[in-house]
Amino acid sequence: MEIQHFCHDDHPLVFNEDERGENRCLACREPVLGPSYSCITCKWYHHHKSCAELSRELQHPLHPKHPLILFDEWEIDEDKEYSKCEVCKEHRDEYAYGCFRCNFNLHTKCAFLPLTLESEVHDYPLTRIWKFMKFTCDLCGKEGNVPFLCAQCNFCIHETCASSYLRRVKAIRHNHPLHLTYSSREVPQSDFPFCQLCVQKVDTDYRFYYCSSCDYVAHLDCAMDERNREDINLLKLTNGESNELEIEDLELDGSVDLATYIVKKINVGEDGIEILTEIKHFSHEHDLKLSDEVENNKKCDGCLRAILPPFYKCAKCNFFLHKSCIELPRKKRHPLTLLPKAPYWSQSFMCNACEQSCNGFTYYCETCKFDLGNPFPQSQNSQVLRCATCEFALDFKCATLPLTTRYKQHEHPFTLSYVVEDDSGEYYCDICEEEQDPKH
Repeated sequence: MEIQHFCHDDHPLVFNEDERGENRCLACREPVLGPSYSCITCKWYHHHKSCAELSRELQHPLHPKHPLILFDEWEIDEDKEYSKCEVCKEHRDEYAYGCFRCNFNLHTKCAFLPLTLESEVHDYPLTRIWKFMKFTCDLCGKEGNVPFLCAQCNFCIHETCASSYLRRVKAIRHNHPLHLTYSSREVPQSDFPFCQLCVQKVDTDYRFYYCSSCDYVAHLDCAMDERNREDINLLKLTNGESNELEIEDLELDGSVDLATYIVKKINVGEDGIEILTEIKHFSHEHDLKLSDEVENNKKCDGCLRAILPPFYKCAKCNFFLHKSCIELPRKKRHPLTLLPKAPYWSQSFMCNACEQSCNGFTYYCETCKFDLGNPFPQSQNSQVLRCATCEFALDFKCATLPLTTRYKQHEHPFTLSYVVEDDSGEYYCDICEEEQDPKH
């Protein structure tokens, strides 16, 4: 079977029942698989059967006053205004329907887009409104011109939003799945909340992703960004799947609970709460005992910060660990493994998150040579943490100062303060006796 195609008058096109080569269709630029037409003489000329049999003339609802004529857009100068599609606003090297009197063009794909759409982000079918009309998308809050509409609830949405977003996503830096949220009433913050991924305000008049357990908010695009999103199959839950939800949420936790210690002794308090009084931690050869005594000038061997109660200490040697460092999970996603020291000859490393020189405990990926750890108090680089609302800013060194610390044999701990509580008007350090700036 042969046809004479309007864009190839030199030779007829021959029908192929099932083409399986590596050729692309000149009409739509997609790979040609299955029934097709091709030119035996011109080896590069291939069409899908459906593309080769497109009607030369089309009456389209977006341009009802004139018929649209099929032409091979790939021969038209890219600089001409009429070569851009009115629906997708792009110039693509493929066939289009056009009205040359009005400079109106539609790619063949855009001309035959489906009239209805089932979307994960909406419960009812959406219908394409084939009419140019400015609207604000109820999902992303941005303007568009050819909407999909739900007749039951007057819900208007871009086609890209209807097909791109999901009801539930998993952000790498959060333990729980984030749910597509439709109402600002679900967020218990009085003002605009901030996206936890880009630290910019989120307009809750439109849709966003939210974790109600942690009051965690994220922009749609931030949560869907492949750099932030964890590639996990989050099944759309139906009735009777509550057990699956519980299991799934446990699996989505950011850490893997492998024991970092063995319990040796437990005391039960009057309220029935179990207190681990003696343990064996994987990072140390001796048993560690829980202590609430004041230890001056001692540092935690896990995070290298001043040791403060509650903590565990070794009775045989000078080894201390905060209770919080004891409870760190052995493995985290990536996969990262908790090590008592970095696996380098110096046992120090550069943290890949904060770019600080570190030692002590580290989360380490052997495959990527990736380290996460605690910075030395002395180290500092150019990174700044800034308030998204006002001009308040902290460099990384100051932002990671401990809330409390101790000095030699002084009886009480010192608490980090931003306001000087001194009416004398004289501000001197009691240790070095140099004058202090009350604004710091």
